[in-house]
Amino acid sequence: MPILYIFSGLPGSGKSSLAAGLCKKLGASFIRIDTIEQALKDLYGDEITLYDQGYQIAYRLAADNLKQGLSVIADSCNSVKESRLAWQKVAIDLNLSFVNIEVVCSDINEHKKRIESRTCSVPNLVLPTWQQVKNREYQAWQTEIICIDTAGKCLVQSTVELLQLIK
Repeated sequence: MPILYIFSGLPGSGKSSLAAGLCKKLGASFIRIDTIEQALKDLYGDEITLYDQGYQIAYRLAADNLKQGLSVIADSCNSVKESRLAWQKVAIDLNLSFVNIEVVCSDINEHKKRIESRTCSVPNLVLPTWQQVKNREYQAWQTEIICIDTAGKCLVQSTVELLQLIK
């Protein structure tokens, strides 16, 4: 049975790298909000003011892939209750399982260094500054999650840890 893996976490926590790594290990579909939202901006420029259009598209793409029997890795900051519930509803409506995965970097200095030194794989996407990440709204989870702290670990270590936690 396919599973919806719902990632969340602040930019620079290691979320996208970990999500992509898990995707390869599981042979799952990969849906990244940054890619969808940047495509909308590239196509419509200033005509579009993003609220949740990228998420709405992602939910539908996730449902399509799950219906085909493919597990889905959903990569987004997913920082508020509403988006978290909407992701879960995608799986619930299809009578499938979901796993909430929160990625954090508990070492503030390491997190800041990641933000200030990273490059972007999404063309035209402007990455947030450290100040923007610090100021970003991020609501605490109120439901069961798998939380993985990537501080002081390489991607391979974090991926192995995550695979153990989701089994």
